[in-house]
Amino acid sequence: MARKAKRQRKAAAAASPRGTTDRDKATDALMSLLAEHSFEQIGLAEVAGHAGIKLSQLRAEFGSTLAIFAAHIKDIDRAVLASVDDDMAEEPVRERLFDVLMRRLEALAPYKEAVRSIMRSARRNPGLAFALNAMAVRSQHWMLEAAGIGASGPRGALRAQGAALMFARVLSVWVDDEDEGLDRTMAALDRGLASAERWAGFVDDLCALPKCVLRGPRRRRRMRGEEEAEAA
Repeated sequence: MARKAKRQRKAAAAASPRGTTDRDKATDALMSLLAEHSFEQIGLAEVAGHAGIKLSQLRAEFGSTLAIFAAHIKDIDRAVLASVDDDMAEEPVRERLFDVLMRRLEALAPYKEAVRSIMRSARRNPGLAFALNAMAVRSQHWMLEAAGIGASGPRGALRAQGAALMFARVLSVWVDDEDEGLDRTMAALDRGLASAERWAGFVDDLCALPKCVLRGPRRRRRMRGEEEAEAA
């Protein structure tokens, strides 16, 4: 399978080491702690201690554990965007997005246990789930752009939300997929992208609705005005 071979060739270079700044130490510390503890059990002092920095240094970089996690997500975004091949530009849209999202999973691979942990916490905590969804939508804006799919305006916002929900379902398969080739994960992503193509058509129809809805009342008012003028 061509996709599988490509994924295996690139997996080894997917995760680049972080730097040594306080920011990097904090994000590494949080992800390490998440692999062993639930998100709600991790405090800022614990993150600072695990990172080997003072609490004052942590405060200079972040305001909350959620902000630290958001920084980690941003790092994943940057790693994926830096790895996108220009030679994918000629591929069909679905193949480009498949490639981009598989690169995202490769970048997340060293943090699989942490991802499993925070997903478990999100199922118990609606507020956390809402915050994570906002982060996911922001990330998917960038993933769509990397695949050459417009993500601006109302249509782009709907696409990004749809992509975030689809990728969350893929992640739920990925965290339990122990196969080196990630066959189950790739199958889930293929199914998700097939649904996304149908979703894209729905989005186009939905974004066209306001014009039709607004045009209807204006036209009816104009017709009534013309009829009243004729009657007068």
